[in-house]
Amino acid sequence: MSAARGPDSDDMDVDHPERDQSWDKRARAETETERLDRNWSTLLQELRVTQTGVQLLTGFLLTLPFQQRFERLDGLMRGVYAATVACSVAATLALVAPVAMHRILFRQHRLKTLVSAAHRLAYAGLVLLGLALVGVTVVVFDVLYGRSAAALSGAAALGAFAALWVMLPLLMRGFGEDGLRAA
Repeated sequence: MSAARGPDSDDMDVDHPERDQSWDKRARAETETERLDRNWSTLLQELRVTQTGVQLLTGFLLTLPFQQRFERLDGLMRGVYAATVACSVAATLALVAPVAMHRILFRQHRLKTLVSAAHRLAYAGLVLLGLALVGVTVVVFDVLYGRSAAALSGAAALGAFAALWVMLPLLMRGFGEDGLRAA
């Protein structure tokens, strides 16, 4: 891939994977179907990593109201908790949805549609998971150390999420194969 590609480059559009077909033919000697199979396999590996974590987080969050210390949460922290649960459940749904889609679309020769939709769901699921992690950090630090520590730890978690899960990959994407060395 060319280092001249930018993040707004049309040839990076997930709905037009055929725009990378000439590169795939030269560099990998693969057909469009082989590329879609590879993309699907890669996406499934990524989803396997995140699915277990988000399901454990969601299960943990769903047990909290039944703990004695949950009563110590004030209205604001109960709101943060509810928003965190909503993000975690939504992340679980988004990250598991490609499996259901695959089952329904199985043997329908719709791999391009499946890869494109699963790609978008994975993005959405990761954003929701990041927000859920920020929320759980805020709630736990509020219970353990108070509101100031909760705000500080939440801001740190949000900053780390934005830096590591959003900005760093976008920088690497924008600089092509050389990644951050070009920066």
